Amino acid sequence: MQFGIIGSGSWATPLAKILTDNKKTDKWWVRNEDIASHIKKRHHNPHYLSSAYFDTSLLSLGTDIKKIVSDSPVIIIAVPSAYVVDTLQSLQSDAFDGKKVISAVKGILPQDNLLLNDYLESQFHLELKNYFTIMGPCHAEEVAAEKLSYLTFSGVDELTAVDIAAHFKTDYLNTVVNDDVYGVQYAAILKNIYALGAGIAHGLEYGDNFLSVFIANCADEMAGFLRQVGIHNIQVGVHEGEDPVTHKRRTNYAASVYLGDLLVTCYSLYSRNRTFGTMIGKGYSVKATQLEMNMVAEGYNASRCIYIINQNVKAEMPVAETLFRILWEQLSPSRGFKHIEEVLV
Repeated sequence: MQFGIIGSGSWATPLAKILTDNKKTDKWWVRNEDIASHIKKRHHNPHYLSSAYFDTSLLSLGTDIKKIVSDSPVIIIAVPSAYVVDTLQSLQSDAFDGKKVISAVKGILPQDNLLLNDYLESQFHLELKNYFTIMGPCHAEEVAAEKLSYLTFSGVDELTAVDIAAHFKTDYLNTVVNDDVYGVQYAAILKNIYALGAGIAHGLEYGDNFLSVFIANCADEMAGFLRQVGIHNIQVGVHEGEDPVTHKRRTNYAASVYLGDLLVTCYSLYSRNRTFGTMIGKGYSVKATQLEMNMVAEGYNASRCIYIINQNVKAEMPVAETLFRILWEQLSPSRGFKHIEEVLV
């Protein structure tokens, strides 16, 4: 199985490392020739996770996305959600015919409030059976540093998802597989919003006691939204039968990819969303925060997308709605969190 990686940022970089560590030959699309030349010569990405080194003999780097996609039977899309449409716009509508596509996008496409699979279906006629996702709980920095992490692979074709996951399993990376394509994507979007909120709370100098209650309520709110959109695998402590591949009890991915990813994104100092929120809580404007960080915090756009989507879903989401108003409607963080204090239970 040969992979083509689209993206050269902080998540694409450790994914390329994992595959080359497993002696997989891969094609890697990067934004410009300077990046490609640096990686070929110095064996690391000059802009992201520069401590991660590659066996470049296993990499074929290029800036022609059409060629990378054409030459790769399995495509990994690993660019921030806000840039997906622009990145893929030069491709023909049949570019993904006969291919498997793996999403490493932990966000929602803000142009039309679409999950990546829905966008690929509408623009490239990609069937859901050929779409897979890579989600957490993990941070790219720890994967690059080879600290033990877990990745969740999802696909309605669960056997193919197992096959894909096998190419990523290493001494420092364990894999979990399920068929919950929509649930894991929505959970990844929501946890970024709530992590941004955790950062705001930190910036406002709330303590750990408050933060624990805040995150617990966010987990409950997330579960309510997921249930409302038809996701059923949301109850921690429930294991339904035997895994058809390992013959062990089925993994409860509500505990891992839902709750685990929420916790690590809310608490970790590596979390860009938490960092973004901390700056907002300390009084920075959104624009100033964006300029200062020079990195994408997926929770910012996601807060608006989920607010719009929830107009139809109609889940009870007082925390997410308040965060939207802080970020997009100039509600002051202190006033917003006074309201959040009142709704936490």
